[in-house]
Amino acid sequence: MFSDNPDQKNIIELKKISQSYDGGKTWIMKDCDFIIEDKPDQGQFVVILGMSGSGKSTLLRYIAGLQEPTLGQVHVNGKAVGEKERVSMVFQQYSSLPWFTVLENVGLALQFQGVSKKERDERAMELIKLVGLEGHENKFAQYPTLSGGQLQRVAIARSLLANPKILLMDEPFGALDIKTRLTMQDLLTKIWHKFQSTIIFVTHDISEAVYLADDIYILKSQPSKFVEHIHVDLPLERDRTTKRDPKYTALVHLVEDKMIAVSNLD
Repeated sequence: MFSDNPDQKNIIELKKISQSYDGGKTWIMKDCDFIIEDKPDQGQFVVILGMSGSGKSTLLRYIAGLQEPTLGQVHVNGKAVGEKERVSMVFQQYSSLPWFTVLENVGLALQFQGVSKKERDERAMELIKLVGLEGHENKFAQYPTLSGGQLQRVAIARSLLANPKILLMDEPFGALDIKTRLTMQDLLTKIWHKFQSTIIFVTHDISEAVYLADDIYILKSQPSKFVEHIHVDLPLERDRTTKRDPKYTALVHLVEDKMIAVSNLD
């Protein structure tokens, strides 16, 4: 969680984060540190696990600038999160604007930046093609016009266009059927390697965590704090055959054991 290399820059830093909703009588989170190093020309895929209510989504909201902690500091690229340092977030709930088309939704961040319609449409189409939505760009981004998986592809494309270097994902595949979920996992690994992004991903699915991550962090609750870090020692390039590898199976069992141990601390 912390850098051993003093020359290594940190892309995300949460220092001594504490959260109270009653003026400090009780603390939901206390002195929580979370530091993610920048890995140029590679990026990294970080997965956060923890029991329900342990603060996983809250941590993402801090990084995205959607919520401020009661105490502590949140920095992205060495700067305090604010108007000039924003990170996009993909939620479990469909977050597209249903009165906008797919093309308009994906290009939304560029519209706010004052980019011309011609340029933002061209750049948005590149991402639409990448996530497999070509042919749907003029449809309204709403269910049932688009499926759940397609709507999440819209959200991913929009976030990538806004900031391809950092992607926050809060259980984005939780509401999808198993076939769509597996397809989206493979799409996400493809995107990670193409953009060399830093992805921070929250899930309750341990097998999904091991398949996607190169590092897994586990939160305890009452109050929340990171208590386990597991490096996923698997090849960076993964496909369905990875899940047949005995090392993958062993890692899933290891993380299960760690999760059980952490739940006994709560």
